[in-house]
Amino acid sequence: MLLNNYQLLLDDPSGFLRLTVLVASSLVLAVTVHEFSHALVATGLGDKTAKALGRLSLNPQKHLDPTGTVMMLVAGFGWGKPVPVNGDNLSHGQTGMALVAAAGPLSNLVVAFLLALPIKLGLLDYSGLALNRAAHVMTGGPWDALADIIGMAILFNILLAVFNLIPLAPLDGSKILAGFVPPTQAEAYARLQNNGPVILIGLIMLDYMLGLGILWGLIGPVVGLLTSLAIGY
Repeated sequence: MLLNNYQLLLDDPSGFLRLTVLVASSLVLAVTVHEFSHALVATGLGDKTAKALGRLSLNPQKHLDPTGTVMMLVAGFGWGKPVPVNGDNLSHGQTGMALVAAAGPLSNLVVAFLLALPIKLGLLDYSGLALNRAAHVMTGGPWDALADIIGMAILFNILLAVFNLIPLAPLDGSKILAGFVPPTQAEAYARLQNNGPVILIGLIMLDYMLGLGILWGLIGPVVGLLTSLAIGY
């Protein structure tokens, strides 16, 4: 995110600082809701591991991974601290694990759509995602500033949800899909997921080094569609 706006740091340091605060606060909200929801559903399905480790909490410090936070803040792709889950304790077996995995992205989408209600109802004037006008974030009146804050929070919640639905380990999509893989294909699927982190990091590096835009080409249209559905236009 901020990496794409490095020129703003040179042209308008105060604007870059405002943008950094806005992105950071939206990131903290999205990651906290995401990881808390994993812990909540795991606890509800019978596994108390996350609760025993203090992860059943809305305290951001319990859920932020330093490296993942920096990556999300700078590059737009990152992660929170994984919630430990013991699948043997979950009811419904593999389906239970899929439900725990789905809880994170689903919670982000719920938050995004709830935050978008004032915009969809016409209570806030919203001219686009704050990153499209980075130099002007939070420079208007209080209502404009509120629109920027909500807009950025919507963006990060939808982005985190969609990115995590990519079916590659360690992302949630890999665990969700595992709940539907036929037993005869389970071994082959597990081998694929063993290479998931390498494939994912490779795609991210290729995108930034060569500007291929592979990941954004995959998730960008979905992020745009969900944003349009949330805000109503």
